Formats: sequence, C-alpha cells, structure tokens
Amino acid sequence: MEATETAPNADSNDNDVPVTEPAAEAAPAAEPVQEEPVQEEPVQEEPVPARRRRGGRAVALIAAAAVLGIVGGTAVGYGIQAEREPTPLPALNQPALAYPKPLPEGQAPKPLPASEDRKAKTDGDLRKLLLPKPAGAQKPEFADADGWMTVPQYVGYFNHPRRALNYQLESRIRRVATTSWRTGTYRTTSIRLVQYRPSDMLGAQDHAENQMDYMPDEDYARSEGDPIKGSANGRYYVFPVKREAGYLDHYQARAYFYRGDIMVEIFISDTKKISKKDISSVAERQLGRL
Repeated sequence: MEATETAPNADSNDNDVPVTEPAAEAAPAAEPVQEEPVQEEPVQEEPVPARRRRGGRAVALIAAAAVLGIVGGTAVGYGIQAEREPTPLPALNQPALAYPKPLPEGQAPKPLPASEDRKAKTDGDLRKLLLPKPAGAQKPEFADADGWMTVPQYVGYFNHPRRALNYQLESRIRRVATTSWRTGTYRTTSIRLVQYRPSDMLGAQDHAENQMDYMPDEDYARSEGDPIKGSANGRYYVFPVKREAGYLDHYQARAYFYRGDIMVEIFISDTKKISKKDISSVAERQLGRL
C-alpha cells in the first residue's frame, strides 16, 4: 500500500502557525507637480504701410506745367503786342446827319392818313375793322345786335368761365368786337376782335398762342393746323366731322392770329364739309383789314 502523509497536529508545541510579515506601508502618492504657466510674448504686428496715392506726383507736375504754360503764353502775348505799332484810331468826324427841312413858322406837321396810321384805326370804332358780311348773307338768330360783346359774354364761351375771366382781366382785356353771318342752310361764320390795353403783358399774343397750343388737345380736333398766308403767327384748323346718334353731322373750322394789341378768332360751322380754302380765305381777308 502506498504511504499516506499525515497532517501535523494542531496541538504540537512547535506552533507551526505560519507567521505573516506585515505588509510594507504604501508609499505616499506623489503630489502632482504644478507647472508654472509659460507667458507667451505678444506678437507685435508690423504696421501696414500707408497706401501711396498713385499718380499724385504726376498730377501735380501736370497742373504745374499747365499753370506755367498759361502764364508763359500770357507773357509772350503781351510781349508781342507791346512790340507792335499802335493801331490808328478812326477819325472822330462823321458825315453830317440828314434832317428834314424845317417847317415854316406856325405850320404843324401833317398827320398820317388813316390808312397808314394804325393807332388811329385801332383806337377808333373797332367794329369798322371787322370783315363785312358777304352779299346775300343772313343774320344768325343769336347774333349780337350792336357788334359789341361784353367781357362776361366773351368768357362765357369757354369751358371754365371763371378761370377765363381771371385770365382776361390779368391780361388787361379792353373790348371785344364781333360779327357773324349765315350762308346757305346751316353754315355760320363768326369773327371776334379781342383788344387789350397797353401794359407789360402781351395780351393779344399770349391769348392767341394759348388757343393755338390748345388745338392739338381739342377733343376732336387733334390738328397742328396750317399757317395763314400773310401772317407770321396765325394758323387755321379744319376739324374732322363729329357724328352723334340723333344729330346732324357737325363740321367745324377755326383760325387764330394776332396783330399788335388785337387777337382775332374766326369760327365756321356747318352740317356739310368745310374746305381749307373756306377758312383760309376768311382769315386772309380779315388780316388784310388790320
């Protein structure tokens, strides 16, 4: 049989209790070393050089050259002029002025004939300057009996009478002479001579030009007109027919011009076509009487 190893007795005197050596004390943990912060030196930014103005010196040189050129040219011009011989002045004596022969003592100058004295014509009876009615013409139903038209009556024909009245008074309107006649069944011709007082306002010219400027904007005119023969400022207009249901066709023609302090208006209306010759003939004959 195999030998069996017997465990030692617990009561033996040898006290074979294993002795445990005390463990070595743990070394204290090393304290963390606090590193001193490294102070970084601030980086000094290099100053940005100021941008140089391009061409500054060139501009200054050009300006200086221009000034020197002007000064030098002026000096040279004075020098040349100083070396020239003086230009002789024109003679002071002038030809004798011509005067009319003196009138005998006590004799007054003869007045201009009425045909040449336009002031006498326009200051007299203005109605005499109106074109006379043609032979066989009839007087319209609503014609002015005496040939005169008051200012309120005149401005009553405008679309805005109150505004027209203020304008005419500011323009220093003086009087209005008028005439009208009817030929055929429906053709009616009317003429008005609108006269203005002397002032710093060009009443006749302004009024005529305003009416002519208005013509291209007239509701159914849309016409630039044609020049009146013999007049430097007048024009006549032939409007297209105006048709409305229940009414006869309406044809119309107008003429405007001025001479001196008189502005002239001419109107022709009919139910039949009006030719340019019809209105231009009346305008030219009326112009000839002024």
